[in-house]
Amino acid sequence: MRFIREYIHPRGLLAGLAIGDALGAPLEGSPQPEVWVTNMRPGGRHFRKAGQYTDDTLQARAVAESLLACRGFQPSDIVTRFLSGYRERPEWYGPTSSAFFSLISSGTPPHRAAWLVHRRHHGSRTNGSVMRGFPIGIYYPADIAYGISMECSRLTHYDTVAAHCSAWMTMMAADLCRGATRKRAFVHARSRCQDVEVLAVLGSYERYRPVPSLDAVQCSHAALYCFMTARTFENALLSAVNLGGDADTVGACCGALAGSCWGIDTAPERWTTVLEDREDLLRLADALWDVRLDKKQAYS
Repeated sequence: MRFIREYIHPRGLLAGLAIGDALGAPLEGSPQPEVWVTNMRPGGRHFRKAGQYTDDTLQARAVAESLLACRGFQPSDIVTRFLSGYRERPEWYGPTSSAFFSLISSGTPPHRAAWLVHRRHHGSRTNGSVMRGFPIGIYYPADIAYGISMECSRLTHYDTVAAHCSAWMTMMAADLCRGATRKRAFVHARSRCQDVEVLAVLGSYERYRPVPSLDAVQCSHAALYCFMTARTFENALLSAVNLGGDADTVGACCGALAGSCWGIDTAPERWTTVLEDREDLLRLADALWDVRLDKKQAYS
């Protein structure tokens, strides 16, 4: 029974991310709704059917598939997979990622492209690298996941603030996948973070009002706040997406944490039955968990 239960949490991470993404997509860029959205619905900036996800899940899937195929973090493979997804639906991507992929499509080396985007845009601390790093927490244990998440973030986002946000959230998910409580996962991530701003905001999340912004710190804080103050998976995600703003990304980040904590079995059926590629996401999470780096340690 212990073996079966362990599969619920990595499944919850990837499916929860996609649920939050799809639930928030119709609210992306909108003000906070007067009446809470509680069901999957169509619409949004890029019209989607109910349950369809955005580039947030598309990029997280790319990371998961790369980790599985390469048996670990392989930057060039991940960038290739990101670029393929971008070429299919460029309109889905945020400002930093779009500028980065435009440059590498024209032949600019990835590391130089990330630096150029950072310089030209006067920063690159947008949230596009935060939501995609969560699958790293399935494959790698928490302490290793922190550093790998930072490397993955900086493939496209040169700013170290965005990298620390991604690392904090992914590290928490890695611990939650492995049975840690919310408090334990939070304290562990807080002890690891060395960025002053990220530590101040995320480390004292209860002091600040959640703002569903494109900014990596504000987005991560909003997702963390909604997760840490919720009692259930459903409550966490509804709190996150109904903030409006960058609702799909806040929802995706919150969904990954909530799914890692409570498991996919706690997600409302009215969400899971319409989720795009649900079975593929569950199989991908299972496969990644089965080859995770610390599997032998966990069962020794």
